[in-house]
Amino acid sequence: MHTLTLTHILSLSHTHPVFPHKSVYIKPSGHEDHGAACVSVREREAAIIRPLWQAHGAEISHMPDNITVLEGENVVLRCKIDEEVTHKAWLNRSNILFTGTDKWSLDTRVSLVNSNNSDFSIQIEGVAVADEGPYSCSYQARNQPRVAHIYLIVQVPAKIINISQDVSVNEGANVNLFCLAVGRPEPTVTWKDFRYGLMSEGEFLDITEIKRHQAEEFECITNNGVSPPDTRRVKVTVNYPPTITDVKNMPAQLGKTAILRCEAMAVPTATFEWYRDDRRPVESDNTLRIKNEKTRSLLLFTNVTEKHFGNYTCFASNRLGASNASMLLLRKSGSLFLKIISGLWFILGTFTLSCFQTVK
Repeated sequence: MHTLTLTHILSLSHTHPVFPHKSVYIKPSGHEDHGAACVSVREREAAIIRPLWQAHGAEISHMPDNITVLEGENVVLRCKIDEEVTHKAWLNRSNILFTGTDKWSLDTRVSLVNSNNSDFSIQIEGVAVADEGPYSCSYQARNQPRVAHIYLIVQVPAKIINISQDVSVNEGANVNLFCLAVGRPEPTVTWKDFRYGLMSEGEFLDITEIKRHQAEEFECITNNGVSPPDTRRVKVTVNYPPTITDVKNMPAQLGKTAILRCEAMAVPTATFEWYRDDRRPVESDNTLRIKNEKTRSLLLFTNVTEKHFGNYTCFASNRLGASNASMLLLRKSGSLFLKIISGLWFILGTFTLSCFQTVK
């Protein structure tokens, strides 16, 4: 068996720019492992044409120079030569890119920038992740093979590729949110809630038996230091039955205006109804009007008459349940007795239980 030294290989690559019997494999554009080299000799020739840095007697730099570039950018790999050179070549792993000015790579993104006595440099346009890896500039000077190593590092900004949709749950349910991100280097993922400023590390955010006060937007933040963090938000809505939070008794004078007010917190928003002492629904007329707003309902009396004085019950409901409270429209008086009665009606009305069962 004949053994070729690095000097012979360089000589062959110089005097035989192509091997008449070599087979060439062209990988499709965008192939995940094509790197910057798209041409390789078949294994029979690869057994002879070894990477130049493996040749016996070659002077090899101890540590490769690292070059870091963002995906999609252009990069120039430089090889500085300060002595007389007879042969030179660029390789990516075991693939030959250039021998002198002869291009072996079929990758159109790879081009020769300089080829003179002091500089032998190539450029890769639109760097892809698959281009990451070792590159070697090999040359023969004074009959001595020399090798310069470069390791190309391709970075990709952190990006969120999948995240939970906005979610609506009933109070007491468990909530599980996810946020998936990619990037090079591997990005970190952090969840943040805006109300309390709490942070949670990791792709998943789990909330056990969620409470109504935990309903808010949660922000997913991913970062790998390559570019500004990527952020997305998820809105969590917590549904719960109505709770009447405020009722107001109202002293009134005959012929004057008066207002009874009932406020209730609920998700979805509560609907309101009003009833008199005998449970008759209150209906609007020319002296009385019902005004419903988002979280409260108002009884507006435009002209108080004797028939208007008495007890009124506010009923608030949604699909999850109901609540009610009672209040008085009182004849206006400075009497301490009436003030005490008004206070008692407020207390008792607040704790009146709903007749309706909670809807699950």
